[in-house]
Amino acid sequence: MSPPGDRIHLFEGDITTLAVDAIVNAANSSLLGGGGVDGAIHRAAGPQLLDECRALHGCATGQAKITRGYRLPAKHVIHTVGPVWQGGGAGEDEALANCYRNSLALAVQNGVKTIAFPAISTGVYGFPLKRATNIAVREVKAVLEREPSIERVTFVTFGSEATAAYRAELGGLSS
Repeated sequence: MSPPGDRIHLFEGDITTLAVDAIVNAANSSLLGGGGVDGAIHRAAGPQLLDECRALHGCATGQAKITRGYRLPAKHVIHTVGPVWQGGGAGEDEALANCYRNSLALAVQNGVKTIAFPAISTGVYGFPLKRATNIAVREVKAVLEREPSIERVTFVTFGSEATAAYRAELGGLSS
């Protein structure tokens, strides 16, 4: 088994273009689409994704649900609901950690070997980027330490600030 660091990659760009087993959607609790990454994934996947999401009856913060990828190059979409930042005293760190843990648990249960994550909760939900990046990398590395079936995790960033934050957290990892 490769060390966790060798199985983690960084990509600055559009998560909807990646041909991986699963992309993670930073969804809202309705799972019915929204702005940012969520809206982009729904637009790229097509209307069948919305139909399948309706049947899931939403998702709680920190939890995750899986659907097919439809028109996406990814076979699956794992939808997770990140916490809205409320200053750090409302359990936001644990909720965000649960997004990564539960998404990766669903990945393992569904035979996903390659997965891509956006920077969950760092957009309109306002989670501080550096803090969120630390949690994301810590949780992914912890799962990879004990789970050999996940071959590759890609952190997908949008913009130079997020890319720099992930690169720093990952120890200078190149894209």
